[in-house]
Amino acid sequence: MITRRIFLRNSALAVVGTAAVPSFLTRAAFGAVDAGTRNKRLVVIFQRGAADGLNIVVPHAEPQYYAMRPSINIPRNAVLDLDGRFGLHPALSAFQPLWQQGHLAIVHAAGSPDTTRSHFDAQDFMESGTPGVKATDDGWLNRTLRNLPLTPQNSPFRAIALGPSLPRILSGAEPAVAMNNINDFSVGGKNPKPSPAALAFEAMYDHSSDSVLHGTGVETFDAVKMLKAANPAKYTPNPGAIYPKGRFGDGLRQLAQLIKANLGVQVAFADIGGWDNHVNEGAVEGQLANVLTDFSQSLAAFWTDLGDLGEDTVVVTMSEFGRTARENGNRGTDHGHANVMFVLGGPVQGGRVYGRWPGLDQSQLYEGRDLALTTDFRQVIGEAVARHMGNKNLAAVFPGFDNQPAKFLRFLG
Repeated sequence: MITRRIFLRNSALAVVGTAAVPSFLTRAAFGAVDAGTRNKRLVVIFQRGAADGLNIVVPHAEPQYYAMRPSINIPRNAVLDLDGRFGLHPALSAFQPLWQQGHLAIVHAAGSPDTTRSHFDAQDFMESGTPGVKATDDGWLNRTLRNLPLTPQNSPFRAIALGPSLPRILSGAEPAVAMNNINDFSVGGKNPKPSPAALAFEAMYDHSSDSVLHGTGVETFDAVKMLKAANPAKYTPNPGAIYPKGRFGDGLRQLAQLIKANLGVQVAFADIGGWDNHVNEGAVEGQLANVLTDFSQSLAAFWTDLGDLGEDTVVVTMSEFGRTARENGNRGTDHGHANVMFVLGGPVQGGRVYGRWPGLDQSQLYEGRDLALTTDFRQVIGEAVARHMGNKNLAAVFPGFDNQPAKFLRFLG
């Protein structure tokens, strides 16, 4: 039996929703952006695997940092200094211009207050937006959509995840799209061999007696046909936007394309793995440096590619928890607590490290081993949702959390 909840796990496009998506084909898909209908966007990036915030934004003014990490610390002469206290890992050099231009802000000692050291539980809590509560059945990014104004197109591209299936953070009542690769999805037209996923997807709608579902499917196929007609394989990013090869860079490249296509994207999600470095994490070079290079160069390319559209875009990064303050016996780090978040965007008051720094003295460490948490990630996200996106009903987005505007860090202008 076909229900209104369609979930294509291994295809290029998945559509999830509980209501029909109204027609959005009222304007040319790739027309110019109308300044009178400028659309604000929130992009969330998840660093899956628990990133090592202390080696990402280095507290190089603290002797304890170097004492606790004798073989994996970032030497002072290699750190890209930010403010005399903190500095970027040298593999994040692509972030330096964004910081200097005032578009990039940092929130240190941030994350989820839940004490779990389980990747699965911690990611679930951060995506549901209810740390410690496993019964939540939807994601906070989906709940964010409920009180937002609809875009002029009322587009099925309003909420997008870059990947093969819809993530926890976008699951819920509001329609959302998961797109793995625009170029791999083929529907009808002159293509002699539509992909098996596309054929199965189309057949489900063709044989459905549910008119609401069928209507949604037709409009979704219209959207995909529009993308295909624009020949996304030949998309050329803006000058200076050089995306690294790989899943994350490719995903952000496609997201920039969809945003620039004026298809009504309001919220988007992408993730990047490779952060769980228990063994041979490396210092200036190594495993962490490699993923940081991909991470920063992809985001910097995305920012450059957006051009003027960056003025209406805020990007927030997060990871399920940090790593231990001390390195372990395998020249790596184990599961920790607080971490670091980046905020990038036109409205961002960048060039500053926000949040209260707890320090790395033994007496200041969480459970005697981790960076202590001083900023709940929901404060950071809540400010972006309320002040940038305009959804003031934060009690519905983050139930059970006191997210008063007075507690915001004020990183948005």
